[in-house]
Amino acid sequence: MDRATLERVSELRLCDAEALLAAGRWDAAYYLLGYVVECALKACVAKRFRLHEVPERKLLSVFYTHDLDELLRASEVKSEFDRNAKVNPGVAFNWNIVLDWSPDARYDVNKTESQARELYTAVTDCDSGVWTWLKTQY
Repeated sequence: MDRATLERVSELRLCDAEALLAAGRWDAAYYLLGYVVECALKACVAKRFRLHEVPERKLLSVFYTHDLDELLRASEVKSEFDRNAKVNPGVAFNWNIVLDWSPDARYDVNKTESQARELYTAVTDCDSGVWTWLKTQY
């Protein structure tokens, strides 16, 4: 999978999550919104891969994690993210909401509309959304 595909998958899963929100499918929307951020982070990590160069084993291993904080560190955009969060505290607030997500959410059947919409806002807010910011780092 290449970086452009990860970027596209992130965008497509956001569209899917929006359709699920509109249909009242809170659990599935919540899960996909976290996956949107995961794919965007992996697109940022993929920028570190170079043609004809074998990446460090640790970087390859991290690429396959679902831990969003670990992916942010591996992407080499964390320092820029931290600077942005100081200027725009909403980014840090939204990041903390996003960090509550885990891939285990795919098994959750108790997410509320409020939780799904809160995550949607944390991911997509025009001024401080995590995914909104990550797109500037691809």
